[in-house]
Amino acid sequence: MPEADEVLPAPLPPYRVLTGLVDRFGRTQTFHHEAAGEFSGEITGVTDGAGRHFRLVLTTQAQRAEEARQQAISGGTEPSAFPDTLPGYTEYGRDNGIRLSAVWLTHDPEYPENLPAAPLVRYGWTPRGELAAVYDRSNTQVRSFTYDDKYRGRMVAHRHTSRPEIRYRYDSDGRVTEQLNPAGLSYTYQYEKDHITITDSLDRREVLHTQGEAGLKRVVKKEHADGSVTQSQFDAVGRLRTQTDAAGRTTEYSPDVVTGLITRITTPDGRASAFYYNHHSQLTSATGPDGLEIRREYDELGRLIQETAPDGDITRYRYDNPHSDLPCATEDATGSRKTMTWSRYGQLLSFTDCSGYVTVMTMTASGR
Repeated sequence: MPEADEVLPAPLPPYRVLTGLVDRFGRTQTFHHEAAGEFSGEITGVTDGAGRHFRLVLTTQAQRAEEARQQAISGGTEPSAFPDTLPGYTEYGRDNGIRLSAVWLTHDPEYPENLPAAPLVRYGWTPRGELAAVYDRSNTQVRSFTYDDKYRGRMVAHRHTSRPEIRYRYDSDGRVTEQLNPAGLSYTYQYEKDHITITDSLDRREVLHTQGEAGLKRVVKKEHADGSVTQSQFDAVGRLRTQTDAAGRTTEYSPDVVTGLITRITTPDGRASAFYYNHHSQLTSATGPDGLEIRREYDELGRLIQETAPDGDITRYRYDNPHSDLPCATEDATGSRKTMTWSRYGQLLSFTDCSGYVTVMTMTASGR
């Protein structure tokens, strides 16, 4: 693992393999790669910063095809077409046919003897390698997806548990032209060079006027269904500069040239608010149109330690764990103190108010 002050070469050599990520609190997320076999080099395990270990179950296209055949045989049905291989390259890039099929929790420091007997999540895949279904830890299907027969990867329908199926139709350029909801509003989309017309199933119409290309395309004018019009202006890199409402009132935004963070907002009456940040892009002070100011201070780890309200009242935040961004206590301007305790997973376990009353939360192994 490189030291904090070690400068990595740019670009990184292609032989480097990511084995872990360390945040500013020293919490490490470790990636375990398969050493040999058909999944050699693939990530098959993850250990999070709290010490929990997750096993990632991968499958090949051939394994999924065989499983589909066995399920058909056991169910007494004719096996559907399920190829043993997938094309090596698609319009989305290289495809080795390997998919994530399930995630298991295999070690939990808090509940070492109470590990779940089923995967936390399971995924189903179509014969073409597209995500078809998602199942939760109770083996309940929570999402389903349907794809175009002709265009691999083009979703034509999806469904959430206990909700209606939403369907989509596309034009020859692969753009959505209809969104069909049998239990609510449906929409049609008509595309022109610089505007999109959206009509709902109640025949209400909105028109979005755009400028720019590719990633810099922005909606600069919106004609609403009630006949009103709102407008927006953006700078050369796509950041919002002004917004004009239906009454013609304009609000101006001034983003920082480097970070893009908003440093000033000027309302239609000419009143302005200013915002200031530190080199970590954290807000350090803000001044409203009335001249009143709020201020914030942070420690060397970027945690909020003091907040000053416009009336001068100060709230302080205390931390007892150098590896956590969660406060153990807060103290207001009157000296009233509140304390909190947290689990290693960031769950609130107890809260003591300024009167000394304690509220205790008990969590299950699944975090409920």
